[in-house]
Amino acid sequence: MDLQQLRYVVEVADTGSFTRAAERCYVTQSALSHQIAALERELGQRLFARTSRSVRLTEAGEAFLRQARIAVIAAETAKEDAAASAGQVIGTLRLGVIPTVAAVDVPTLIARFRRQHPHVRVELRVGNSDALIVGVRQGELDVALLGLRAETAPEGVAVRTLARERLAVALPPDHELAGRRRLQLADLAAEVFADFPSGTSGRAQGDAAFAASGLKRDVAFEADSAELLLGLVAARLAVTMMAPGVISRSGARVAFVEVADGPVRVEYAAWSAQTARNVAHAFLNELDAEISAGMREAGPEQNSGPASQ
Repeated sequence: MDLQQLRYVVEVADTGSFTRAAERCYVTQSALSHQIAALERELGQRLFARTSRSVRLTEAGEAFLRQARIAVIAAETAKEDAAASAGQVIGTLRLGVIPTVAAVDVPTLIARFRRQHPHVRVELRVGNSDALIVGVRQGELDVALLGLRAETAPEGVAVRTLARERLAVALPPDHELAGRRRLQLADLAAEVFADFPSGTSGRAQGDAAFAASGLKRDVAFEADSAELLLGLVAARLAVTMMAPGVISRSGARVAFVEVADGPVRVEYAAWSAQTARNVAHAFLNELDAEISAGMREAGPEQNSGPASQ
């Protein structure tokens, strides 16, 4: 058993594919498969159940993965600590983001980070906040940018608050409510909504707000893409509620109006307090710098909230 075999197991488990794992490890699929098969023979256990369509961990594989992940992270951290003693930040930053980040421009932030730390590889995963929090807890992600309704907070991870803002409603430009300066949830009760999938933290923001107001709403369209949701609004098929910054940054031809009693969303940066790597600390420093720069450009009246511990 060697460290490279452990890396292969972790990558196959994270990607659910021998092909994608081989691509991420820069080896051929046959070489990766050969090494995992050799490891399985050594252990006397099958780690993965393979079919023509899927790859999943066996019970033995799930038990093995927990310690394999710890070993791989420890090896990466040892290498990064050695480089840090010489003033270098190296390694791979595994960043998770929700599709509706508004506190920062994610491509600009990553570009800034890469300019400061050119020896770091950045891998990006887009998902909902709940899945990203689990990824941070399990060591699959170093940092995640999240958005949760104000009544909840991430658990089991260290967090930094990035922004707080009330969701607005996006409407077709010619909608009868588009000219209003402010709306109430009751004004929207008869509308057809597009929203994130049921059960996700993005969907919970609107569901909880309407439930608290004693109102029902018709969510006919579900999608995990902000652009698709806003596209449905532009096509006059629905309305949706999102952070104003996300709507204004989109290229969709929609109007948006403040909802006075609408849900408040809080954006966080989350990371592991116990196993944070040097690349995570370096990224959080650049995130702070980006937030501070945005505050200076926007001015105190326009900023949605300062970064804080």
